[in-house]
Amino acid sequence: MYTILLLVCSNVFMTFAWYGHLKHQSLSIWQAILISWGIAFFEYCLMVPANRLGYGQFTAGQLKIMQEVITMIVFALFAVFYLKEHIGWNYLAAFICLMGAVYFMFAYK
Repeated sequence: MYTILLLVCSNVFMTFAWYGHLKHQSLSIWQAILISWGIAFFEYCLMVPANRLGYGQFTAGQLKIMQEVITMIVFALFAVFYLKEHIGWNYLAAFICLMGAVYFMFAYK
């Protein structure tokens, strides 16, 4: 459970690091990069322990696919609530495809 919680928290930081600057177009590119790197530092402080704690209970592939699903969920929420974007059918289609990947990653050890 700690692994999943840490993955969620790290993905929140990473989503802001990668996409948060899009709402602040007045920043120069170098300012956006430095701010993003600063935010990403905290993502790594959570992601590394998440993978360390989870490895053994989960395979590396399972940890990666969990991260991708969490990333998709966090990004969809971020796009709607922070960037004020509309979520279309393509997000749902992508999520369904990811669920297929989850199935194959967890069904066959």
